Amino acid sequence: MSLKAQITEDMKTAMRAKDTAKLGVIRLILAAIKQREVDERIEMDDAAVITAIEKMLKQRRDSIAAFESAERHDLADQEKFEVTVLQTYLPAQMSEEEIKAIIAKVVADTGAAGAKDMGKVVGAVKPLVAGKADMAKVSGLIKAALG
Repeated sequence: MSLKAQITEDMKTAMRAKDTAKLGVIRLILAAIKQREVDERIEMDDAAVITAIEKMLKQRRDSIAAFESAERHDLADQEKFEVTVLQTYLPAQMSEEEIKAIIAKVVADTGAAGAKDMGKVVGAVKPLVAGKADMAKVSGLIKAALG
């Protein structure tokens, strides 16, 4: 079953269970998917759906930071709930050790020496960890590895 079909099935389950909070988040996901399909005239595969969900996660995390700095904990809690629902549709996240191992291998393969080579390393690491790690965290680990 594709990820998009799984999300649709989860929407039906949430409707039957009258879980309005989860239903709202699932409808947001489906709306984002449909919007991109219509705009680009494509049928999204699982990789594209994961990319869309990651984008939504990044938006939610930014919103949480903004709401907490403005002392709006009610809105931050809503965004945190949305993050937990969105994360259920992503593949299992990689551990920090796994990410560091991939970075070390890529640094050795590319011969990267310093911060000036960061773009080259990020470009090589990104497809290897797509959907399995937060790129902000990965970027920080790459910066630390390159010194």
